[in-house]
Amino acid sequence: MRPDAVRHSIDAELAAARRRRGGQPPRVLDVGGGSGVLAVPLAAAGAAVTVVEPNPNALATLSRRAEDAGVADRITAVQADSDALGQVVEAGGADLVLAHGLLEVVDDPKVTVAGMVGALAEDGAVSVLVANRTAALLHRAVAGRLAEASRLAGDPNGRLPAEPLLRRFDTDGLTRLLADAGLVVELLQGQAVLSDLVPGSALQQDSGAAEALADLELRLAGTSPLRDIATRLHAVARRAPGW
Repeated sequence: MRPDAVRHSIDAELAAARRRRGGQPPRVLDVGGGSGVLAVPLAAAGAAVTVVEPNPNALATLSRRAEDAGVADRITAVQADSDALGQVVEAGGADLVLAHGLLEVVDDPKVTVAGMVGALAEDGAVSVLVANRTAALLHRAVAGRLAEASRLAGDPNGRLPAEPLLRRFDTDGLTRLLADAGLVVELLQGQAVLSDLVPGSALQQDSGAAEALADLELRLAGTSPLRDIATRLHAVARRAPGW
């Protein structure tokens, strides 16, 4: 599968970290990394990855995946909650800190982001991927689920009562959360800007449609207002000067 805009930006950060480290493996901290969906491919690409994850079953799956991929020696698994980062990982030890699909479910995103900042090496970057509240509202409205759309519009956290996540973000809210932690957002883009709006039947009818859609996703990922209605929002940020 062709890498999307999020993976392109991660690969660019890892390449930059490798150059800073004189060719040594970049150090990645994957917070809430679960079963290794990100960690295993990144380790296979040459990174040294630490995964912090509270769920022992997810860590067991991570271990099996790492063994199967031949990268067990490049992955360190730590069973801990995200709000305990300062107690379980080295301060300033990570070239890239990932929080993908995490800030929607933690008790206090501010505490988690602060811990991530503490783990950053000099010139390191934070990569955050979150669910977009604007997209959730739009998709329900387009599907005719107007009552749900209305409830989402009125909920301060952008969620419905029965949903397992605790919150969604919009571009302003995500940028503000990171800025309050002393981070400067260098890249803000969308993941699935159009993919979740294009009917599957349209892709099946045209053999080149999937590739054309992937090209469009890459071109439009950072373009507002399309970025702002993407299913997920992705930000890459660094410490502000003086922090």
